[in-house]
This record gives sequence, C-alpha cells and structure tokens, in this order.
Amino acid sequence: MKRFISLFLSVVIVFSLMAPAFSWVDVNESKSQIPVIRISGDGEALYDAEGNKIFHYRDIAKLVSGNNEGGTDNSELYKSMAESLLPAIAKGLATDNWDDLYAGLETEISKIFANSLLDENGNVTNNSGLSQSRKKQMENKRNNNQMGNKGYFSWNDYWFHYDWRLDPMETADEFNSFIKDIKRTTGCEKVGIAATCLGTNIVMAYVSKYGVEDIQGIGMDGSVVGGAEILSEVICAKFDVDPPALMRILQDVEGLGLFSIDEFITETIDMLVQTGILEGVISTTENIFYDKLVEGTTSALALSTFYTWPNYWGCVSPEDYELAKYYVFGEEGSEKRIKYAGLIEKLDNYDKEVRQRVPELIQKIKDGGANFGVISKYGYQIIPICASSDMVADQFASVKRSSFGATTSDVYETLSDEYIAQRTAEGKEHYISPDKLIDASTCLTPDSTWFIKGSSHSNWTTYEMKILYEVASADRQLTINDFPYSQFMVYDTKADLLYPMTEENCHTENWNSNPDVYKPSSFFDKLNVAINAFLRWFKLLVEFIVENIKNG
Repeated sequence: MKRFISLFLSVVIVFSLMAPAFSWVDVNESKSQIPVIRISGDGEALYDAEGNKIFHYRDIAKLVSGNNEGGTDNSELYKSMAESLLPAIAKGLATDNWDDLYAGLETEISKIFANSLLDENGNVTNNSGLSQSRKKQMENKRNNNQMGNKGYFSWNDYWFHYDWRLDPMETADEFNSFIKDIKRTTGCEKVGIAATCLGTNIVMAYVSKYGVEDIQGIGMDGSVVGGAEILSEVICAKFDVDPPALMRILQDVEGLGLFSIDEFITETIDMLVQTGILEGVISTTENIFYDKLVEGTTSALALSTFYTWPNYWGCVSPEDYELAKYYVFGEEGSEKRIKYAGLIEKLDNYDKEVRQRVPELIQKIKDGGANFGVISKYGYQIIPICASSDMVADQFASVKRSSFGATTSDVYETLSDEYIAQRTAEGKEHYISPDKLIDASTCLTPDSTWFIKGSSHSNWTTYEMKILYEVASADRQLTINDFPYSQFMVYDTKADLLYPMTEENCHTENWNSNPDVYKPSSFFDKLNVAINAFLRWFKLLVEFIVENIKNG
C-alpha cells in the first residue's frame, strides 16, 4: 500500500510540474490583432553581388577543418599563413620586436574574412548583403497585408531581415521605414516588436531616433544592448584563462550535443586543472608573453575579423568601450585612429545615443505607453578566456547585462544568507530565484523580466517566443503574474519542456557547480582534490593502455 501511495504521489507531482508546459507549448497558436515584427541577430546568411554566400560565423568550423563553402581545400591559405607568420614569430623571439607579427596576422586573417569585412568607414565595399530572394520577400511583406481573410496576424507573418554587420543607427532608419510600410499595408495604428540578440541593438537605436509612437510593445530575449562579455571583454584584452572555466565549457558543448569528448581527454584536462599544473603553465605563459603581445595581437585580430562591423561593437559594454577603442585603434592621433576615423565616428555616435542611455531609453518606452518585457537566460559558460567567465550567463552575455540589472552571484556561489535576509525584510524575497543565484528586484523592469535556466543564448524556444509575442501585442503591460509560468523557469532541452523553477529541479548545469571541486578553501582540501583527480586519471590511463594493447 505504501508503495502504491508513493507511486501515486510521484505521478501527481510529475504531472503537476509538466502541466504548464503541456497547456501552452506551440507559438504557432499565437494570434494577434496587430502585426508583430520579428528581428533577430546574425543568423541571416549574407551574399556577394554574384549571389555567392560570403563568410558567416557558422563557417568557422569548416575553415578550421580545412574546407570552406563548396568543399574547396584551404591548404594553400594555411600554407601562406605559416610562411608569413613563422618568420615573424622567430623575429619577435629573437629581437622582442613583434610588429611584423601584428602586420602579418592582420593581413593573413583578413584573407579568411575578406568578403565580410567592411571598410574604414564601416561601409560595404563589395555590394554584399541580403540574398536577392530575401530582398524580394521583404518587399512582399512591405506591400501585402499578411492578415488576408484570417482576421488575425500569426506570430511569424513579419520578419525584418537586415545586414547585421552595419551601423545600428543606420539600420534603424530602414527598420522605421519597414514599420511604416507594415502599418500602411495592414491599416494598423501600431505594431509589436519581438527582438533577439543583435536585433535588440537595432531596436534601441530605433527607440533613440524615433520613439515608440508606432509601437504597441517590445519584447527582448538574449539582449546584448548592455554588453555581451564574449565580445566586450575579448576586444579590450580582459583576458583571464581560468582552468575550471575550460572544463565547464567542454562540458557545456557536450551537453548541448555540439560534439562528444572522449572521457580520457576530459579526465586528463580535469586532472591538469585540479592538480594546478594547467594553471602553472598558463601563468608562466602569461608572464612571458602577455604584456608583450596583447595590444598588437588584439588590434590585428579585431580589424581582420569582426570589429569593422559596427553592430558587433554594439555588444561592447559601457565600461569597456573606451578601452576597446584603445586596443583596436591605438591612442588618440595614432595611424589607425586616423585611418578608421569614419568607422570610429559611427561607433561614437551609437555610444552617445544608445549605449550610454539604455536606462533612459527603457524609461522612454514605458513613458511612451508601449509594453516592455525581457527574457534573460542562463546556465551556460562564457568562453574561458573572458575575465568574467565565472558569471551567471547564457554563453554570450551575463544575466546582469541581458536582464538590464539583475544582481547575481557567480557560478560557484549563491547569494549570501545576509543578502537574502535583507531582501526578505524589504518584502522582495519573491524576486530571489530558487537556486539563489539571481535577484530580479534590481532589474530596470523587475515585474516584466523572466529568467530561463537551461536555455542557451542561441536557443530560441517556442516558450520564449510566446512570451515575446504576447508582451509585444497585448493591449496592456503584461507582468510575471499574467503567464502560467513563474518568473524563474527551467528548460528541459531534451524534452523541449518548460517548468516552474523549484529548489529540486534548478540544478541543470552541465558541470559541477560545487565550489569544493574547483575552488577548495584550504591547502589540505586542494591536496585531497588533486590526489583524487590524479588517481581517477591514472586509472583511465591504465584502462586506455590496456584497451589499445588488446586492439593491437
């Protein structure tokens, strides 16, 4: 009887957790009386004037593996790089003069990115941009009412496609024209906006220039308006190769199904981390080369890859911006400052009109009578070379930035008991996440900000889209109390289900978040961790050797 009761209660609990997900899962069911315009990030492929796809971030893996688009062998390119860079490295080691290396890096890496780089003024030079089919689709959207005889608008009727490299302030003009055309063809007085990633930069630039007179509501997911550490810290040389962070990101990519890592390799790296060997190697390398190479290398890699693209500069945080300009363009009056004056003018204008005004612009949205809602995701590791790699984040940006101001702990800690007690005394305990990593009360819009743990930055689930579209099209400001989910939620990637977060289901990290594992507090704790890691690795090493002997 006890077993039956236990089983019955278990089933009831499971279904009570799953019920919200089952009751509201398909964003395709979203219908509104106004068109909602979807604007995303850099997922749109770009093409040259002849219709050939130019370099895109998804092609990086192909380049590393030796093949570019179409399967062409890149061996000659790599041979050229070796012939150019190896003598420059030898000269640097011999004379401590690294100028040839910096120049060589910029020249050779530029060859890989040649078709996507912008000029010194941040403009397109090769007529590259959206595909012809995408342009025709956009024209169709501008000139035809997608409602038809339905009597309502579906969630995906209107997408604003754009060249995501360009200056957000210029793209905002095109976005405004698109909005005006949609209003004209549909006869609607207002439109909604659902923005993700780099699209949030465009939306804020639009609000800065045009206000929200034409806007019913704005929903943002994975915002980078406040900065994204993955781009901001790397470009201003805030490097810190943290060994535990290396382990976390390896476990994240495996957890996301990007690729599988051999257990022996994982344990070898883990052993190097926990015994302190890897930290020693990194520290020694940094002491010898970091100060000598970081400025010139940062500038060379920046201008030969992503940092002729103004919209990527939009992801640099307010506190990093001036430092980033220094590392990329050098001091005031430098040769690069003069050469890239046109690009810098655009960057400074965005900084003045958007980056430095984000709280003011959000208030402008609210004062203008438009709805506003934010989704911030977390549970994944920022790349391990970032100084902030231990922040609670979604792979690209910290929760603090993507939520517009949430207070968070780091990945190995929780908010302190004293902090939580203070918030409780203020009547704000409901803003504390069940995993005690986040306090939503410090957000600019705490009652219209949602947090989803287990959904990475580039994963736009149907649940998230549902919230964005409802916020953008509602006839009033919706809050966390207007949805069947709590402010804090957990996303099950494999099952594609969303649950209210509880203390029981909130530990979704792919890595061990116990601070005793990677941040032991005393010498003896460190010694114990190191010995156990070595023993685990040695056991696997023996098994690996035996297995290889068996297989001949």
